Amino acid sequence: MIPLELNVIEPLGRLIARPWADVVTGMQVDSRRIDEGDLFVAVSGGEDFVEHALARGASAALVPTDEFAALAAIAGAVRERSKARVVAITGSTGKTSTKDILYALTAPHRRTIANEGNFNTEIGVPLTICRIEEDTELCISELGMRGPGQIAWLASFVKPDVGVITNVGPAHLALLGSIENIARAKAELIEALPPGGIAVVPDEPLLEPYLTRSDITVRRVDTTTPLPFDTSYTSKHQLQNTRTAVAVAESLDIPLPETLSVEFSKFREEERPLPGDGVLLNDCYNANPVSMRAALEHFVVRAGDRRRIAVLGDMLELGPGAPEYHREIRDLVRELGIEQVIAVGELAREYGGDWVPTAAEAAERLRAELRPGDAVLVKGSLGVGLAVVAENLTA
Repeated sequence: MIPLELNVIEPLGRLIARPWADVVTGMQVDSRRIDEGDLFVAVSGGEDFVEHALARGASAALVPTDEFAALAAIAGAVRERSKARVVAITGSTGKTSTKDILYALTAPHRRTIANEGNFNTEIGVPLTICRIEEDTELCISELGMRGPGQIAWLASFVKPDVGVITNVGPAHLALLGSIENIARAKAELIEALPPGGIAVVPDEPLLEPYLTRSDITVRRVDTTTPLPFDTSYTSKHQLQNTRTAVAVAESLDIPLPETLSVEFSKFREEERPLPGDGVLLNDCYNANPVSMRAALEHFVVRAGDRRRIAVLGDMLELGPGAPEYHREIRDLVRELGIEQVIAVGELAREYGGDWVPTAAEAAERLRAELRPGDAVLVKGSLGVGLAVVAENLTA
């Protein structure tokens, strides 16, 4: 982190500083991750861990008056001191994968940082911005959205130079009510761009009303031209994410490679071997109708001639139309000819197949059903907790 003076932090709450400290050089909210010189911000009951953070070498600890406001203020102070260009990515699906692909494209050519995993919330975004160093040239940050105004608020201290919208789809319908409202919330990122900023967007009619600014450059993602390089991954649904990342890279004058290798974030298309040349696709971080369809179609291709078992959890936050969205996935599963489904959660009853109420029971059912040479997909919303299924299977 660009060193930050303690007098910038002091007004944000109760500051406990080492006598010799006048700056901090990093920020953490988990005392176990403290390095020498860091600031520990005690959020979500973290006051109990102040002494632990100081013992691990923190220069100071802050018990904030308002934890989200404090994190935003600290991140904003770092951002103001930085000359790095910032790319902010939002969208209904594909944010994290697009970030991973873009990082792989830019890191060989620019001193680049990107958010860990899916650090895209009121806590994760400030942590990412506070990793900017004095020599950082590019910062890539996801911006998550759970309601109107959230992207605008995150962007207020991220101050993006490039705003990326991967797509607009039926995620968070329970909170926003309609696809049109989702598009409006995503478009807050476009409104946050400075004069001279760049908006990278899909061909999405719902976004068109928000693309009328004359003081920014709007770049629409090319969906017709083949990729100019080979990739280490083959899933069809990553093609659009890759094209989006390419559009951003080209906007930043990043040269493209002949071959691109990407390390995707945890719980996204993780592939693990199973006995008898079987294969596990662990994509259990999150799910909505668009990502579920993409995962199932990729699963069928990757499984080949293997027997296929899909462990599918609820798709959450879809509002009153949730049962119908789940029935559409049921129909897709039948159309794809997937031999067996283990459905997890109340909404997942609509998938058909073998139903269980919890992820733990799904893990037991899968172990009982699995044969050597099977292909398994694990996919569902984070709240269903399907990580335990994959962990149990490969332990």
